Amino acid sequence: MQHYIFTLAIAVRDYELDSEGIVNNAHYLHYLEHTRHAWVKSRGCSFAHMAAQGIVPVVSRIEIDYKSPLRSGDIIDSRLWVERRGVRCLFHQDIYNQATGQLVVRAVVSIVTLVGGQLSRSEELWQQLGLGNEQ
Repeated sequence: MQHYIFTLAIAVRDYELDSEGIVNNAHYLHYLEHTRHAWVKSRGCSFAHMAAQGIVPVVSRIEIDYKSPLRSGDIIDSRLWVERRGVRCLFHQDIYNQATGQLVVRAVVSIVTLVGGQLSRSEELWQQLGLGNEQ
């Protein structure tokens, strides 16, 4: 069972489809990123605010499993939960077809944090997101 802390509904747009009439695989990365940005904003923070303080989260790895296709008109529920593991923040992100409840994508996005241009243990990012010492 997943412990989602955020869900964002996103509508599939026609221009995201490939010649087979399904969402092109690259667009799922956009859905995942859009969800992370919306979650950060919901926490009262922004990437611009963090950058002004010298805190720069950087994607270091994405693992993604494609489970089922999306088509024009589908609405997705893009969900996430987050954990710290060493210097990384791991965003566990799942995308579901809202109408069917079917799992579409399962992904883990690894984020490392640069503070003043140097790799950090991500405490600054964790604090910016209002997560304190939660793990």
